Amino acid sequence: MSVVIPERHQLMPLQRPPSILLIAPHGSYRTMRYLQAASRLGLHVVIISEGEHSIVSAYAQGLHVHLDQQEEALQTILTCTANMDVLAVIGTDDSVIELAAKVAQQLGLAHNNVNTARLARRKDLARKALQDKSIPVPKYQCVELEAIFNQIDIKIDFPLVIKPLALSASRGVIRVNNKDELTVAAKRIKNLLAKYTDLECVEKEQVLLEEYIHGSEIAVEGIVDKGVFKLLTIFDKPDDLHGPFFEETYYITPTRLSAEQVNVVSKVVQQACEAYGVKTGPVHAECRIRGTEIYLIEMAARTIGGLCSDILEYGLGCSLEEIVLNQATGQPVEKSFSETAAGVMMIPVPKQGILKRIEGLLEAGKIEFIEDINIQLRDGYELTPLPEGNSYLGFIFAKAPKFEQVEQALRDAYACLNVVVAPLWKIAEIESQTVRNSNE
Repeated sequence: MSVVIPERHQLMPLQRPPSILLIAPHGSYRTMRYLQAASRLGLHVVIISEGEHSIVSAYAQGLHVHLDQQEEALQTILTCTANMDVLAVIGTDDSVIELAAKVAQQLGLAHNNVNTARLARRKDLARKALQDKSIPVPKYQCVELEAIFNQIDIKIDFPLVIKPLALSASRGVIRVNNKDELTVAAKRIKNLLAKYTDLECVEKEQVLLEEYIHGSEIAVEGIVDKGVFKLLTIFDKPDDLHGPFFEETYYITPTRLSAEQVNVVSKVVQQACEAYGVKTGPVHAECRIRGTEIYLIEMAARTIGGLCSDILEYGLGCSLEEIVLNQATGQPVEKSFSETAAGVMMIPVPKQGILKRIEGLLEAGKIEFIEDINIQLRDGYELTPLPEGNSYLGFIFAKAPKFEQVEQALRDAYACLNVVVAPLWKIAEIESQTVRNSNE
């Protein structure tokens, strides 16, 4: 594998072998996975990012653009790649999916609708797009945050879920059972949204109120080729996600759903792809099952988050990123998941504070069927749990002949861990405590 090394403002067309354009925000954990997959497949990659001064060479040596200035970035990319044989354009994360679609469109390559990224990001717009196609969605209502404080008429029965329009990874998603809880949750979300500078006004001022769907939840991973959704696998989530917050924990595959249910899920995701304008590339979807109905909660035109894609290698025999690259370059993507069960446990942040250490890792690693434990956050890291936080401590991976063995192994390994967290004292809190002490 090789990487193109242009200077930031050197806008001369480049002469390169047939290449994949990989657009990635600086620091995306998906970038290295794509680079490794490209190396195994013998593909040439051009990384497009903002990582001009990155200590990671793959970013520092890539084509640098301002990803938050899409039109400028688009023109820079088109100029620098004018003489290149570009095979495909891939956006690694939600924030660059729209730019990737625009670049591919201009280059005459297979691409998704440029509005796909916006639908995946904006929950209110996604709900309407799905509803317009008669795809089952929870009852919903978009309201002004301030109106909640003024006792607006709520059209959704309690319990309901209140969520920001544009945040991901369950940030700000809270189940409430009455109006008092709704008001408290709305204040919490308002404070959370105030910390983000990249949100549109409507995304800071409005929230989505949504019917709480009581039922099991699944995650769906697939790939779209020429507009046709191809299911790779379904992850069961054995823990019931009742709220008030919706922290992901266990993902285990292959699913225990019946063949009939799997077909219905695939049909719903196919319909959602058509509603979103997804015509090519990876798809990750979250669904809830209530009775015979499958409700699509959210969908994105990218691979699964975290390090969860690692468990697909156990069942597919290759990485998810290799499948994406093969599809993008016109290679066969017919893959079937083996009967071997595999799963991951996302280690949650237990409370606010400073991470001191995680005890019990050696014991956890000795549990039968545990394949790996990957800790992402290091000692001294400031921890913030949901609904304000969006990080996991790490991931526990397991593989076994049966679903139940994987689940038990993950639960046993997690039970070995003791996360030691020190209190976090903010300057304002210290000053307040000092004032109180001086007045005593």
